Amino acid sequence: MTTVVLADDEMLLRSALASLLPLEGDITVLAEAADGASAVAATLTHRPDVLVIDLEMPGIDGLEAVADIRRVLPAQVVLMLTRHARPGVLRSALKLGVQGFASKAAEPAHIASVIAALHDGRRWIDQDVSAAAIVDDCPLTDRELEVLGVTREGYSVAEIADRLHLAHGTVRNYLSSAMQKTQTHTRHEAARYAREHDWL
Repeated sequence: MTTVVLADDEMLLRSALASLLPLEGDITVLAEAADGASAVAATLTHRPDVLVIDLEMPGIDGLEAVADIRRVLPAQVVLMLTRHARPGVLRSALKLGVQGFASKAAEPAHIASVIAALHDGRRWIDQDVSAAAIVDDCPLTDRELEVLGVTREGYSVAEIADRLHLAHGTVRNYLSSAMQKTQTHTRHEAARYAREHDWL
């Protein structure tokens, strides 16, 4: 028996999976969550064999939720569901140790088989998700992307430096380099450009 917590803000999809997964495999759904904060709480409370979590949710998104969970449960097995397999997101998720990626358009039977594979200690990335990740033409470094990611949240250079534990001059250098590579005039334009090109 594999225990699961399901986290997805789309109630119809979440309810369908909660009903169908036990029919497709030896799966028990312990709890459902409609947002990232609830996903963290449910996972820490129930400690499932596999957390099945949507990437894009209101408030805390799937990546942030997984990061929060891993601070307490570093070995938690995670299957991330996504509609948009952006290379930057996939890279971030792999760094967090997410073991599986499946398309939200996949059949419940397929998702059940992926859950079983992850529970057995294997990894899984759906073909359409991996195909999107291979087409990665991002010229920005991980640090530049990290700084631009915080820039998108509206922080000043000083606040970005504090949040990322970097010197102010270092942050300015990363931002300047990112602006040069994206041929933009402001850090906010650079962040928007990176987002539009699915690098963030």
